[in-house]
Amino acid sequence: MGIEFGLDTFGDITRGADGELLSGAETIRNVIAQAEMADAVGVDFFGVGEHHRREFAVSSPEMVLAAIAARTTRLRLGTAVTVLSSDDPVRVYERFATLDAVSQGRAEVVLGRGSFIESFPLFGYDLRDYDALFEQKLELFVELLKEKPVTWSGSLRAPLENADVFPKTEKGLRTWVGVGGSPESVVRVARHGLGLMLAIIGGPAGRFRPFVDLYHRSVASFGTTEHPVAVHSPGHIADTDEMAWDAAYSGFEAMNNTIGAERGWPPYSRARFQNDIGPAGSIYAGSPERVAAKIADTITTLGLGRFDLKYATGTLSHDAMMRSIELYGTEVIPRVRRILGETA
Repeated sequence: MGIEFGLDTFGDITRGADGELLSGAETIRNVIAQAEMADAVGVDFFGVGEHHRREFAVSSPEMVLAAIAARTTRLRLGTAVTVLSSDDPVRVYERFATLDAVSQGRAEVVLGRGSFIESFPLFGYDLRDYDALFEQKLELFVELLKEKPVTWSGSLRAPLENADVFPKTEKGLRTWVGVGGSPESVVRVARHGLGLMLAIIGGPAGRFRPFVDLYHRSVASFGTTEHPVAVHSPGHIADTDEMAWDAAYSGFEAMNNTIGAERGWPPYSRARFQNDIGPAGSIYAGSPERVAAKIADTITTLGLGRFDLKYATGTLSHDAMMRSIELYGTEVIPRVRRILGETA
């Protein structure tokens, strides 16, 4: 299988032509239209993230993905990510098995602990159990992937005794785990025989090479199944570098300053943005030529099997995102394949 190319969105609340913020409902409808564009221009995967805060419209990605499934024919459909820690593994599996049926086998799931914590108190979970919740629920989810009756027990969920779940999938459910860059998380993914999805949202891609190597060594040590490694990183594409940078900056600034105010980050600046779009940064923004060259370098440096561009950040307009998706599919992906010596 050749390199796969995906797109991810959190369903960021954007601004309309009048400069006013759109409603969550309109934003969700726009996400569906963006997925239709991705399908039309040959993108391989479309991921929708789960969040529970005002900046993002999507709290139930499977519902949005089901709507997308009805309007697309080839896109693989998944999440970016599903916050397994504050959900129930049985319900997550049932929802994605259902999505797989609706989409005729195109569903996959990216599981994660979540970089935001709003879902924990919302659904009655104690943040002191943050690590244990994910560890135990991932163990259960791996058992559910076998699609056989499950007997399981843990300290943070009711046990299961010879429990079966429905519906079954027709060919299994492709499953990844999103990792921010801790060695322990990488080893966990390898131990369970799942796909590794690296979220590179800061610094050069090359600093993650040790994690890729650790994944491969760990898979060999555990004797589990090895999967292609994937990367998720933000960016924006326009016809020229300047157009892309001017359009994208305000969204990156707004999102960084909003989250930064909660986490103690310094104010975002244009100088930092220019560093982030350069070789030492993790933003893939610019013309198709520039973005393709940077993606190809990341794929080569890390030995990737998939690259997912998080194309939505902050209040970037729907029209700008639609053009970005169009360029990604029609120009960036073919350029990357040529650089890597692949055929489409």
